[in-house]
This record gives sequence, structure tokens and C-alpha cells, in this order.
Amino acid sequence: MFRFCRLLFVLLVFFSFAARAQSRTDCSAVNSRILKQAVHYCVQLPPDYDAKDSPQRRYPVLYFLHGLGQNEQTLFRTGGWSVIEDLRRQHKIDDFLVVAPEGKRSFYINSPGDSLRYSDFFLQEFIPAIESRYRVRPGRKGRAITGVSMGGYGALRFAFAHPELFSAVSAQSPALITQTPQELSAAGHSGTPLGRVIGPAFGEPIDARHWQQNSVFALARKSQSGLRSLAIYFNCGQQDDFGFEDGATALHRQLQAEGVRHEYHSYPGDHSLTYFLSHMGEVMEFHSRAFAEQK
Repeated sequence: MFRFCRLLFVLLVFFSFAARAQSRTDCSAVNSRILKQAVHYCVQLPPDYDAKDSPQRRYPVLYFLHGLGQNEQTLFRTGGWSVIEDLRRQHKIDDFLVVAPEGKRSFYINSPGDSLRYSDFFLQEFIPAIESRYRVRPGRKGRAITGVSMGGYGALRFAFAHPELFSAVSAQSPALITQTPQELSAAGHSGTPLGRVIGPAFGEPIDARHWQQNSVFALARKSQSGLRSLAIYFNCGQQDDFGFEDGATALHRQLQAEGVRHEYHSYPGDHSLTYFLSHMGEVMEFHSRAFAEQK
């Protein structure tokens, strides 16, 4: 009987510890005045966020922008949650919030003519809403942004346009396109994969002025001094289905020429969930180091 009670006690302690040591995902929505609709989001909270002994602790926050055809739950339902959990258990990353907003096909920008002002929503409504609802470290030192594909483009565009808001940025297979707006408009009419990816976010046909205003390459040239305060990381598969490795390589060379410190990796692989997950750990470790350096 004594042995049974001791075993029961050990099991209770183990499962109690396991429950405390596991992250949880909180999904809700922000009612946007700018977009005139509710925008859903999910946030992964670190294991001790709800611990009674740390009610005043504030955490860094990493905004994660999903790719085209995905949603705010994709990261946490396709293996990303497990990647982050494993890194925490192995003490390879510190605790921070990961927040994924719903982006649909917006490319995370204001559309031509401002008919859909996603960028304004994200900066003026979403970030303030998240940082008032959750215990996050205030200011740019505790704020970073990342994304995959369409979201990788969005993350780089936000950070390059507003380096005063973010301390670090990363992107996997970002939708960096070297073709001209005219070439892309023709591709859209011909139904090529790249044309289907771009969709209506930049206008139909593509608005050349709007395209240039939102160009990651143009923003990098314009904000060279601001980018020197950013920690920058991006990678891309060498067999990317949409040819995004050309854009990633072009950005790498441009940043090199401009003397902007960054980390770029060209890996074997295509434009797939398998590729993204295989390098997700590397991205999270990059952000954990960047947050640590900002303390």
C-alpha cells in the first residue's frame, strides 16, 4: 500500500509538472474599425505564462505572418507548435509569445486605393490590441516579426518600413519577386503559378507605383541607417517552386553591398511545409538570441 501511494504521488507530481511545463494556444479576434470586420488570431503562450508565481512577468513577442492559402492556425496545427515546444524543453530558446494574425490574401499591405488597409490595421490596431491583452515587454526591444512566403514578404516589408518598431525580422522563402509589374501582369493573365500567387493585392493589372512603394528592395535602400539596428535573417530553398530564391539572393547581395549586417541561407528544398518546418527551429533560435541581446 505504501509503495502504491508513493507511486501515485510521483505520478501526480510528474503530470502536474508536465501540465505546467507545456505551452497553450489562445485564439480570439480583434474587431477592426479600419477593415470593418473581425480579424482572427492565435497566440502561443509560454509554459509559465499562467504560473501563479510570475503574474507580473512580461515577455517578448514574435509576430508570425502566414503564407498564402494558410490562416492564423496553420503554424500551430501543422507542426510548428511542436517545434517550438521541443526547443523550449531542450533549453535552446527562451520564453516569448508567438502571435499569428489572419492575413488572407492581403500580402499584409494596403491595397491600391486603400480599399483594404491591412498594413494600417496591423500597425494601428492589431499590435496595440495584442500588447494590451497580453503581458508583453513594451517597445521595439521586445518586438520582432517573422513569416513564410507571402508572410515572409510581409515581415520584411513591415520591418524595413518601420525599423523603429521591431528589433529583429526573419523570413522563410519570402515572396521577393524580381520581375517587373508589367511582366507580372502578363503572368497573371496567362495563369502561371507566380501570377496566381500575386492575385489582386497589388492591383489588376499591377499598379506600378504601388508596387514600388511596397518593394522590399526599395525600402532596404531607403532605410539603410534604420536597418543597421535590426537583426535580420532569411532563407530560401534552392528549388523554390515560384523562383523566390532569385529574389532572396538579390536581397542578400543588395544588403551586402549596402553594408547591412544580416544572415542569409540558401538550402536545398522547395516551397513546401516540409521545407518551412525543417528550418523553423533555426528561425526560433535566431529570435531567441536576438531578444536576449536586447535585454
